[in-house]
Amino acid sequence: MIKSLKQLFEEYDGKRAIGSFNVHCLEMLPAMLEGAKEVDAPIIIQTSPGTAEYIGFDLLVSSIETLSERFEVDVCLHMDHCKDIEIIKKAIDAGYTSVMYDGSSLDIDENIKNTKIVTAYASVKGVSVEGEVGTIGGAEDGMVVSEENAMYTHPDDAYKFVRETGVDAIAVAIGTVHGQYKSKANINFELLEELSSNMKEVGIVLHGGTGVSDQDMRRCVKQGMKKVNVGTELNKSYIEEVNKTFSTAKPLTSLRKLLLPANNRIKDIVMEKSKLFQLL
Repeated sequence: MIKSLKQLFEEYDGKRAIGSFNVHCLEMLPAMLEGAKEVDAPIIIQTSPGTAEYIGFDLLVSSIETLSERFEVDVCLHMDHCKDIEIIKKAIDAGYTSVMYDGSSLDIDENIKNTKIVTAYASVKGVSVEGEVGTIGGAEDGMVVSEENAMYTHPDDAYKFVRETGVDAIAVAIGTVHGQYKSKANINFELLEELSSNMKEVGIVLHGGTGVSDQDMRRCVKQGMKKVNVGTELNKSYIEEVNKTFSTAKPLTSLRKLLLPANNRIKDIVMEKSKLFQLL
């Protein structure tokens, strides 16, 4: 069943963090929901604005509707890291159940002002909204923020942001980096503890989940992380698998046979991460 982010937070509170997986092409999508079904976990499918334009907003929504019924999985369709309010409105109108307005590069007051526009538009249709305070470094869908320019979330800014915008979720900068897979993140657990203790009314979101060790991830979930984004590992693994299969292909080789190993790897990652995000 398709649900909002807020609905998933309420239904799985105290049970797990919910994995939010970036779909990069339509071929990945059935494998993602199949993986969630295998481990009886909810799943958030998230797209960048670029991926949504590439696949098509309407096709993404109708595909999610079909697959959620086929696999009987709780799924949320989320627009990730969008700085354009008009694109966010387009996603909401198309049937997305969650959106993220990323005003993290703005000063806190302007971030709040723009996010309030989004929450006002989304609330009419029961769509959840995620915001971001602090700056998470790394690369996200072609956007690069140097680690030197990344900034930890300031608690007072986060509290003000949540109080004034009415968001359902807030992405926080606690030491993770987008696109990191060669080394592991250095998590500021003291900051996470302070934020989670004082923002129980919203879901705290971890971006850059690929770069977090399993041990640190379990600790993040235990300390109140509600949503964990996974993107780089999926993209990297898909490319590795298709590089293997396409290099052996003949002109009459069935294309689906070349893609199946990559799809199966995506399913495995969703299963592995979904189990990792469960509270023990």
